[in-house]
Amino acid sequence: MTVKRVATVIGVGPGLGAALAHRFAAGYAVALVARNGEKLIKLAREITAAGGTSLVVPADVSKEQEIVGAFERIRRELGDTDVLLYNAAMRPFGALMDTKPSTFENTWRVGSFGAFLAAQQVVPAMLQKRHGVILFTGATAGVKPFATSAAFGPAKFAMRGLAHVMARDLGPKGIHVAWINVDGAIDTPVIRQRFPQIKDEDMLKPSAIAETYWHLAHQDPSAWTLDIDVRPFRETF
Repeated sequence: MTVKRVATVIGVGPGLGAALAHRFAAGYAVALVARNGEKLIKLAREITAAGGTSLVVPADVSKEQEIVGAFERIRRELGDTDVLLYNAAMRPFGALMDTKPSTFENTWRVGSFGAFLAAQQVVPAMLQKRHGVILFTGATAGVKPFATSAAFGPAKFAMRGLAHVMARDLGPKGIHVAWINVDGAIDTPVIRQRFPQIKDEDMLKPSAIAETYWHLAHQDPSAWTLDIDVRPFRETF
């Protein structure tokens, strides 16, 4: 078991998830949680090469037992989670009648139910310490969804509601909860492939978003943030 504080990143892809892992590895042992663990090996090696500590934990966050098993392993091999960064999401497009019930349910399970389950896994130890941080990756769909966000919008609304409930409950007990509205396209290979004409200034840099998470995780308790927006300077809103 490491003597470092532990940050758990759930939903580690090639964009924001990887950037969060790299940023928090500067001060924490980092648990990398994603459905496909093989895709995280390269990232884990990069963190090790930079002098950090990481643990690859494959898990499907839509399934309760897999989340329970993932945190059992994290506690056993790294310790209790001090910072939970919940970044998992599905982003289907479709209006009401274009959306399958299974798509709606799976989007909710990954975007909201998984966040609920993960929070329940880390909060008991945080309450004992009277200290901890839980940060949820939101989206504008959780505030003002498009008509084609019939599954994604409700999932993000539910996540934001969960964050507000938790902040009111857990804030006075020393646990900082925040919901980050990522308003815009994140600069990833998938976005560049899908929108070949997109310009650099129209996208959020993953590393820049990660700096906001780092700041939130280390705010003074006298000035905690609950809701925050990050967007490119050219983004309309």
